[in-house]
Amino acid sequence: MTLTDAPVAASQLSAALVSSARITPAESPEDVRHLVFETHDPSFDIRLGQCLRLRVPGRYGQAWHERLYSLADLDVSDPERTEFALLVRRCHEIDDFNGERHPGVASNYLCDLKPGERIEFSGPVGHPFPVPPDRHSPMIMIGMGTGIAPFRGLVRRIYETLGRWDGPVRLFYGARSGLEMLYMNEQNTDIAQYYDEASFKAFQAVSPRPHLSVLSALGRSVEDNAAELRSLLEDKRTHVYIAGPEALKSGTEVALARIAGAPGRWALLRQTFIAGGRWHEVLY
Repeated sequence: MTLTDAPVAASQLSAALVSSARITPAESPEDVRHLVFETHDPSFDIRLGQCLRLRVPGRYGQAWHERLYSLADLDVSDPERTEFALLVRRCHEIDDFNGERHPGVASNYLCDLKPGERIEFSGPVGHPFPVPPDRHSPMIMIGMGTGIAPFRGLVRRIYETLGRWDGPVRLFYGARSGLEMLYMNEQNTDIAQYYDEASFKAFQAVSPRPHLSVLSALGRSVEDNAAELRSLLEDKRTHVYIAGPEALKSGTEVALARIAGAPGRWALLRQTFIAGGRWHEVLY
C-alpha cells in the first residue's frame, strides 16, 4: 500500500510521550529519534506494519499539519494502556522559490517533544506485517531509511515474544553511511543484538560515495545474495516485506527479477506471493 493514498480518518486519538532517544551517533549529521508514547484509549487497535497519521500544529496559516509514521514497536501487555514507538528523522525543507532551508513541520515538532507532552493522531492506516503461521517460513525484509521501523518490531516479536524462529530471516537495509544504520550502530543496537540468532542475517548496504543512490547499493546487496534468495523465492512458505520510500519498490523488483532468472519468471512469482498473502509493503 502507498501511504500517500491512505484515507483520512475522522476521529482523533491522543497519546503522551514516554521517552525520546536519539539513535544516531552524536557525530552523525542526522538526528533520528526513537519516540515511545502511551495511550489509554480503549478504541486504539493497531498492528506492526501499520501506520499512524499524526496531527501537529501547522504554520503559514494552517491550523494543522499531518504526517504518516509507521510503528517501530508495540506493547499491548497491559490491558489498561497501549505503548507504541515511532521512528522520526528530523527533516528540513528547501523553499523552491528562494532556496531557504526550513525545519520540517512534523518531524521537528515530534523530535522536540518532552516526556508527558501529548500528540493527536488517527489510524491505523495500511495493512499489518503479519507473522507467518509456520515458524519454518523464510522471511525476506527489505528496507531503506526510516523504513527500518516496522522491521525492528517484527524481528523483536519473532525472537523475543515468540521465543525463536526456525526459518531463515534475511534483512536488507540501505543507508547513506554507517552512521545512519538505524538500530545497527554504536548508539543503538536494537536489531544488531539479534546477529547471534542462528536463523537471522542482516545485510547493510551503504552508498559507496556521498550523494550516490542508496537504492543502487541496496539492489547490489540483494543481488550479491542471489543464490540463497533464488531458493527462498521459490519456497511457497516465504514472505516478503518491503518498507521505505515509494522508489524502493521498483528498485527491489528489478533486483528480484534478475535473481529469478528466466524472463517473466519474477512476474509469475510475484503474483504467487500476492495471491498467497505473502507479499507485504509499506511505502511512502
